Amino acid sequence: MFLLLIAIIAIAIYVAVQPNDYTVTRSKTIQAPASLIYNEVIDFKNWEDWNAWIEEKPEMTITYPEQTKGIDGAYYWTDNGETGTMTTTDNNPNKSITQVMQFGDYPSSDVIWSFIPNPDGSTAVKWTISGKDLPFGFKAYSAFSGGMDKQIGPYYERSLDLLDRKVTESMKQHSITINGVTEHGGGFYVYNTTSSKMETFKGKMEQMFPKLKQYFKDNNITPSGAPFVIYHKWDLENNAVMFSCAMPTADRIITSQDDILTGQLQPFSALKTTLKGNYSHLEKAWNTAMSYQTDNNLVADKTGVTLEVYVTDPTNTPNPSDWITEIYLPILIENNTTLSN
Repeated sequence: MFLLLIAIIAIAIYVAVQPNDYTVTRSKTIQAPASLIYNEVIDFKNWEDWNAWIEEKPEMTITYPEQTKGIDGAYYWTDNGETGTMTTTDNNPNKSITQVMQFGDYPSSDVIWSFIPNPDGSTAVKWTISGKDLPFGFKAYSAFSGGMDKQIGPYYERSLDLLDRKVTESMKQHSITINGVTEHGGGFYVYNTTSSKMETFKGKMEQMFPKLKQYFKDNNITPSGAPFVIYHKWDLENNAVMFSCAMPTADRIITSQDDILTGQLQPFSALKTTLKGNYSHLEKAWNTAMSYQTDNNLVADKTGVTLEVYVTDPTNTPNPSDWITEIYLPILIENNTTLSN
C-alpha cells in the first residue's frame, strides 16, 4: 500500500512538472502559388479532402454552418460523443490564417497557418497549433500519450501531404476546344517586337510584357482587351521565331518610345482553338489546332499572322487549370467554309 502511495505521488509530481503549454509545428513546400493554397485552406468545406483525422475516421460527423470561409467561418465535428469546433478569427489574404480550435472540455488551442512564396513559384506552408494554461488532467493525458507533438504531428504531416496532392492535381486539369473557323475583328494595338531562339522565347516574353504594361500605366492607357502574342515568322531551320508582345487599344496610340510601337490588325479569318489550363499544355493545344486544320483541309493564309491571346490574368486567377488561352491560326476562306460564332 505504501509503495502504491509512493507511486501515485511520483506520478503526480511528474505530471505537475510538465509544461503548462505546448506547440506543435509542421511545414511542407508545395509546388503551387500561395494564393491557390490559401484559397483551399480558408474554406472549411475543403478540409474533408485532406484532413487526416477525417481520413482516419470517415464515420466522424461533420457539420457546416452558413459561413465556412473567411473570418468567423467555422465547422463542427462529433467524434465518440464529443464535439469539436474550428473557427477562423483572422486572416491576411494569401499570407496567413489564424484559427481557434475547441474540442470537448479541453482548453482551446490557437492554430496559425502561414504561406510564404518561394522564388521558384512554390510555397512554404507552415501549420502550427498551440495551447496554454493546461489543467492537470490534460497534462496527464498528454504525458502518458507520448506528448502533444507525437499525438498531433503525424496527423499534420499526413494532412499536408494530402493538401499537396489535391492542390497539385487540381493544377494539372486542362481541356482543349476547337471552336472552329471564325472572323477575328482585328483592331489597334501597342507592342514591342523581337526575334529569338525557341528555347529563349519564354524568357524574352516574360521581359517584354511587363515593360509594355508599365508603358500603359505610365501613360494612363487603358487596354481594350487581353494581351496577346503575334507570331510573325517561324524559322524552323534555325529553331527561331519573330514575334511581338501586344496589348489592344480602342484607338491608335502615338507612342513616345522607340521600342514601343503601335500597329493595327486587319480583320481576318482564323481557326480558333481554346486551351483551358496551364501554359505547359500550349504545345498540345497548338498540335491539336494544326492537326484539325490539316484533317479538315483548311488552307493556311501564309500572309497572315498567328495570335496567342491570354484571356485570363494569372495574378488574378491562382489556379492554372482556370487559365484561358486562345489560339488563332489564319486561314483562307472558301465559299463552302462555315464560320462559327
